[in-house]
Amino acid sequence: MERGELAPPVFLYTAPVSNPKSIFLVGLMGAGKSTVGPRLAERLGRPFVDSDQEIERRTGRTIAEIFAGEGEPCFRELEREAIEAAAQEAAVVALGGGAIAQPGALDRLRTRGLLVYLDAPIECLLERIGEAVSRPLLSGLDAAGRADRLAELLEARRPWYAAADHRVDASGSPDEVVERIVSLLTGPAAAGCGGPRA
Repeated sequence: MERGELAPPVFLYTAPVSNPKSIFLVGLMGAGKSTVGPRLAERLGRPFVDSDQEIERRTGRTIAEIFAGEGEPCFRELEREAIEAAAQEAAVVALGGGAIAQPGALDRLRTRGLLVYLDAPIECLLERIGEAVSRPLLSGLDAAGRADRLAELLEARRPWYAAADHRVDASGSPDEVVERIVSLLTGPAAAGCGGPRA
């Protein structure tokens, strides 16, 4: 460069980089996946898919009817197919509470996107679920029974939830939870690697 000649300007790109992979929301029933998911998808400009709703759309039956008529193994196969289809595009996908704990599911999901665990206290989940008439795994249980069952499910699924890329406090309002997720996905920690981040 000649003396007196100005050096060319240096531009640093600091905006968040768009991740072409899907974002999978995981967590127990009542964590808010189906409520937070559409808001998050709108915020990120992505399509939204609820795996349970997609199964019902494909089969013309409710999840409770599938469980009652054909059992959980049939439901899990339908769930796997729905998730595989949803992961073909960079969508926000709300998964059923037990989807991540199925054999081979964690590895498949990791190759297709980021896993965000929505974590909320059992008391909060119970308040959101209410009588849980549409929840096959809680069907026929009173309030105490539902609390015990949720605690059992959490304990059984904890290792899979802990393997998510991010853990988010889901005890706030849907909009608050969306902001927490967006902050994780676009903040400095999003560029790192390794285990789950709170």
